[in-house]
Amino acid sequence: MYKAVLFDMDGVLVDSEPVINKAAILGLAEYGVNATPSDFIPFIGAGEDRYIGGVAEKHGVPYRIEMKTRVYEIYLEIVDADIGCYNGVQELLEFLKTQGIKIALASSADLIKIEANLKAANIDKSMFQTIVSGEDVVNKKPAPDIYLYAAQKINALPKNCLVVEDALNGIQAARAAGMKCFALTTSFSRKEIEKENPDYICSNLNDIMEKLKCFN
Repeated sequence: MYKAVLFDMDGVLVDSEPVINKAAILGLAEYGVNATPSDFIPFIGAGEDRYIGGVAEKHGVPYRIEMKTRVYEIYLEIVDADIGCYNGVQELLEFLKTQGIKIALASSADLIKIEANLKAANIDKSMFQTIVSGEDVVNKKPAPDIYLYAAQKINALPKNCLVVEDALNGIQAARAAGMKCFALTTSFSRKEIEKENPDYICSNLNDIMEKLKCFN
């Protein structure tokens, strides 16, 4: 059994990608960027500065920090109504807790989005020994920094950590950190994920829990 499990948030615990996609399209439109949902795919998991900024720059508009501020304003207006929570979240977190496994949340999103998502999805923040946001590191995923920092905060060696991810950028970050990775097929296809060579590919959180039970 692993000593610690480090969770990404968007696409792992909460189905928030459609929400941030909608907010980003609406927000960027105010800056003259006519974005489409597919424009954002390469930037999933890399944090909102790249998620929003990468698309703005793709359309020839220089990124400004106020773009992210505006997108978050819209996001907070719609998140409660539009967000979804994946089946098995509470059960998996409770299982890890009963096994004495450390739990961390390491999301490239800003803390304001993390807190909004957890509240909207009714996930208790106290389930995590630490919560690390994209604001806590300079280099975002696919760099390993956020996972290494989260492991440091809970006193866990990288080799003893398991990362649960959905994004290609996140899988690359976990591997670069020297951690095992369970990848969910919630945001990308199995074929796309296989190219990143995660240790396991799972369709849902219940599947992950069953695999973890086998290691116990």
